[in-house]
Amino acid sequence: MERQETARLFEQLKEKTCGFLHSDDEHNIRQQILQSLENGEIERDVFHLNPVLHSLQTAVIAIDEIGLKRDGVIAIMLYRSVIDGHVTYEDISCKYGAGVADIISGIVRVQSLYEKTPTIESENFRNLLLSFAEDMRVILVMIADRVNLMRNLKYCPDDKARQKAAEEANYLYAPLAHKLGLYKLKSELEDLSLKFLDNEAYYHIKEKLNETKKKRDAYIQQFIVPIQEKLEAQGLKFHIKGRTKSIHSIWQKMKKQKCPFEGVYDLFAIRIILASEPKKEYMDCWQVYSIITDMYQPNPKRLRDWLSVPKSNGYESLHITVLGPENKWVEVQIRTERMDDIAEHGLAAHWRYKGVKEGGGMDEWLASIRAAMEAGNDLEVMDSFQKSLKDEEIYVFTPKGDLFKLAAGATVLDFAFCIHSKVGCHCTGAKVNGRVQNMRYELHSGDQVQIVTNVQQRPKREWLQIAHTSRAKSKIRLALKETTVKEIAITKEMVERRLKNRKLDFDEAVIQQLVKKLGLKEVAEFYRQVGEGLIDMQDVIEKYALLKSPKPVQTSLSSEERADPDHRSAADFRLTDELMTGVSPCKNGVGGSRSDVLVIDQSQKDLDYVLASCCHPIYGDDVFGFVTVSGGIKVHRCDCPNAPELRRRFGYRIVDAQWSGKGRGQYAITLRIIGNDDIGIVSNITSVISKDERIMMRSINIDSRDGLFAGTLVVNVDDTGRLEQLIKKLRTVKGVRQVSRVL
Repeated sequence: MERQETARLFEQLKEKTCGFLHSDDEHNIRQQILQSLENGEIERDVFHLNPVLHSLQTAVIAIDEIGLKRDGVIAIMLYRSVIDGHVTYEDISCKYGAGVADIISGIVRVQSLYEKTPTIESENFRNLLLSFAEDMRVILVMIADRVNLMRNLKYCPDDKARQKAAEEANYLYAPLAHKLGLYKLKSELEDLSLKFLDNEAYYHIKEKLNETKKKRDAYIQQFIVPIQEKLEAQGLKFHIKGRTKSIHSIWQKMKKQKCPFEGVYDLFAIRIILASEPKKEYMDCWQVYSIITDMYQPNPKRLRDWLSVPKSNGYESLHITVLGPENKWVEVQIRTERMDDIAEHGLAAHWRYKGVKEGGGMDEWLASIRAAMEAGNDLEVMDSFQKSLKDEEIYVFTPKGDLFKLAAGATVLDFAFCIHSKVGCHCTGAKVNGRVQNMRYELHSGDQVQIVTNVQQRPKREWLQIAHTSRAKSKIRLALKETTVKEIAITKEMVERRLKNRKLDFDEAVIQQLVKKLGLKEVAEFYRQVGEGLIDMQDVIEKYALLKSPKPVQTSLSSEERADPDHRSAADFRLTDELMTGVSPCKNGVGGSRSDVLVIDQSQKDLDYVLASCCHPIYGDDVFGFVTVSGGIKVHRCDCPNAPELRRRFGYRIVDAQWSGKGRGQYAITLRIIGNDDIGIVSNITSVISKDERIMMRSINIDSRDGLFAGTLVVNVDDTGRLEQLIKKLRTVKGVRQVSRVL
């Protein structure tokens, strides 16, 4: 039986490869197999499978499902002979070329990773496999081989081997296939792994799906017909398709929701794919959302908005669940053709739209290869791609087998800070693969690293030159800053004590004047120089006493400031007498002098200001400026919850402010909405927003209870005028009780 199947597959493979095999390839492969059989070198593997038959089946999968060509197919047929030591790399390279030898070398190299026994279900281990493979075809061969193994796993008599193979297919090979956009193979690997890991659950779901197929198909048609009519009436270009979830996906739902098969109400999903112009994609999606939720009652808790914030892999779509005919819940996915292309073809489609040149690293590399495969090109073009990811990222092990991803060029010090800030701050070196190395040592993929620490060790400024990653550098700067802050606090306490001995009251405002008189930009720099002895303390006391003596406060402007009073950096901003008293600068309070007003204008390039995150001011709000220690200005709303405390404690650092010119584009505003939980209330709200082209919805989150709903709505608006108009419109929506802006 196996002989007949082997002969049949060999002829089938001969037909499939006739376009790309070299003239003597078939003869050489046949002779190699016959010689191995005669020498008794071919034995059944641990799964009790015939290696020759298994290789032929894998090669067919690699050609039909993945698109591998000559080098990949020959590598599949011969790599076991190399692993068993019956053929050398030199023999392979001589007969079939360096490309085949490289693929087989990569397969052997990847196999060596298993000896380290790390936590292989992690994402980092999958990425490490990709980096170790060097040639992408290695991973493609491994995926094809595992698919074939899973299809034949029922013949394996070893329960433990069968269990291990199914587990690896689920948490290692299926995610790899998904990462490469091989979604059909990914679903097959997940379903077959469930078949062997939980046989009862697999067949239970399979039988249930077969029983309900006719009813399911009829219901899908009943659901989409009225939707098609509505969308066509609106002049939208689209197509609709329905799909049943995979067995593995349904099983995951059953476990997550802790319910039987009948309790999974979204066994299938309806996908509406719009042919939209790039500028109207989001508007059209929300319009379809509004139409569907007008027809069918939506479940607010099941809204998934991946339009406003796409998933990390680039996935964009709007998922809603509505109550369809016969009171059945139906999941509807709304997306455009561009979004669907990305969802179906993964990274390749994502980079096709973004442009390959925009990105870098592993994803771009994989996407480029996947795109070549989809275009039907000979996969030998992969030889022109870079065969290593050394320039992008590396993966290293801890002694326990945990895996960490770092940027290429990372040092021992980078790895120490990657583990934990305290480990990094006390790092003195490491043992890399059992050998002692200093903290400057550059790490490589596959290294096993044990950090050596000393509690007496402290971060030093020169560490910034040793660290390679931005994460480590930022943590070093933070540690140095914390050390500096402590030293400044000690110096400040000493200054206060010395002034008190001279019967001089400590005054922050006078210290600020003293700092400027000494030609320094920051108070922190002043205390640092005093602490290091660069500034004489006696000189400080004498100058402080002179500044402390009563005399008129200088309020006049310099000739340079008078020439251009509004375009100044925050560090040079002059505070008026009124502002020194801490009086509120807002127009709805007691105003200060108008001679020094911070003018907020997008056209000003030299003004160092930022909008405060505590109150999120937008163009048109009543605002004031607060001079920070670093010299920059933070703009707060006058009704900011922190405003009273800022005026009370730091009145001398507050400046009057007003808007000028145009705003800084659109601002993200959060609105709180409360109302009656009526049918269609959410669609009515989104409909109001979608009608205004100048307002863009970013997200909506609704929670209903006891006939009422409460939720938050994030929108982008130009200014307060546009915001007030939106709030007025939302308050007119039937059922809405309250709309308010959230700080």
